[in-house]
Order: sequence, then C-alpha cells, then structure tokens
Amino acid sequence: MPNGSLSLPARLYLLAWDTARQEATDAAGLHHLVRAGALTELVRRGLLTDEDGIATPVDLDALTGDAVLDGLLELVRESRPHRWRAWVTLRARATQDAVREQLTAEGYLRAEKSRVLGVFPTVEYVLERVADVRALQEEARRVLRGPVPVAEVSDRDAAVVALAAAAELRTLLPGKDRTGRRQRLEELTERSGAASPVLRRVLPEVLMAVSVPAAG
Repeated sequence: MPNGSLSLPARLYLLAWDTARQEATDAAGLHHLVRAGALTELVRRGLLTDEDGIATPVDLDALTGDAVLDGLLELVRESRPHRWRAWVTLRARATQDAVREQLTAEGYLRAEKSRVLGVFPTVEYVLERVADVRALQEEARRVLRGPVPVAEVSDRDAAVVALAAAAELRTLLPGKDRTGRRQRLEELTERSGAASPVLRRVLPEVLMAVSVPAAG
C-alpha cells in the first residue's frame, strides 16, 4: 500500500478522509477506529500481548519512536488492566488527536485557526496531500475487491482493510458495495493475523468493538 511508513492508525485516519468534501467521514466513530489501529500496530510490533483477554505491555520500558503509539503504550502501562474491547474506546480521542497532530507535522494536513463567533478559538484541518490520500484509498479498495489473491496481500494491508470494513468506513465501503464482500473480508481478517498468533487471537474482539457504536 502507498506511504508504507505510515502507522496503522495514521492510515486509517487518512482512509476516512473525504477528499472531495475536505472532511473526515464517519467522524462519530473515527476515534474508535484509529485507536483500534494503534492497538493492532502495537500487537504487530510485539509490544502488547494478551494475558487472559487483558491487553498487557510486553516491556515496561520499550518505545517505538512513534509519538502516537508511545502515548498509547504509556496509557496502558499507567492504567488498571482492561480488556481489548475497553481499550478501543477508553480515552480514544487522545489517540485520534495525536494522529492528527502527527499528520499535520508530516504535511498531510494543514491546521487553520479561527474563532467561533469571533471569540472562541478553534482549529480546522485541511487535507494537503490529496493525491497521496486518494492513492492510499484506491489501493485499499483493490485489497478489498481483488483480484489480487488474499495470500498475496501483506498482513499489514489486510489488517487496515479489515479494520476499516468493520467500521463500515464509507470512503472504502460505500453502501452499494457492502454486500458480497463477506468471504473476502473473512479471508483478509484471517490474513491479518498471519504473522502474529497474539493478533490472530485478539483481532476478533478489536473488530467487534469497532463495529459496535459506543460512547467514549
């Protein structure tokens, strides 16, 4: 998938961007999807593991060098134990805000400051690298639709698409496209855990949490 240096949460945030309307679609649940991506990335990197259904840091001192992922690692370490589903929603907006700041620093977004009613400061975000995001979205659609065999899709790309589809992200999966993809999605979900037995075990719970609207 293009822009291979982007982490899973960053990719998912950009996949949700409506490039025509210049806004993030599915905004109500986007923070849960982004958090799910961060959890998945940390499991893939071997920094979070599963202990009887509890998301557990593998090393209390390890860092990724990615501010978004390290922020979530620190939160998990400092909080009381929680199951994976709880971590998809718990303080999830903090992870989304960190991703947005990261993408702004990397030039994908531009922050525009203004004032509501001329008094209250606010920030609006504008997509800068439109062509890059469109390429990312188109490649995700190809992963979802084929014709590339699932076995030839990287486990990372499969995870991105499985998560985005679980959230019914409209930029990836328009309403008319939601039928007839079940078998492909099941295969992509299985492919997502190919490189990590831990991820294979916890991903179904993470996907379920993303697909069920929840406050948080």
